[in-house]
Amino acid sequence: MSLVRRLSSVLPAKPVLGFVALLVVLFVCAYGAGAAAGPVAPGMRPGGQAPGAPQQPADGGGMDGMSGMGGMG
Repeated sequence: MSLVRRLSSVLPAKPVLGFVALLVVLFVCAYGAGAAAGPVAPGMRPGGQAPGAPQQPADGGGMDGMSGMGGMG
């Protein structure tokens, strides 16, 4: 059995390889564009806090109005 036949039996079909190659090219282009653009808003922080203050959640994250769920979790 020749090397070409062995490789063709192991590798997926040409359209599948083409699709994977296209995905790789698109991801590389997207990464390059993102790296060139830089951070979207490097100084962005929640409103109402001093620039050097540590970030704290606005509330405890509870869900009001969920009575009867005490046995969950």
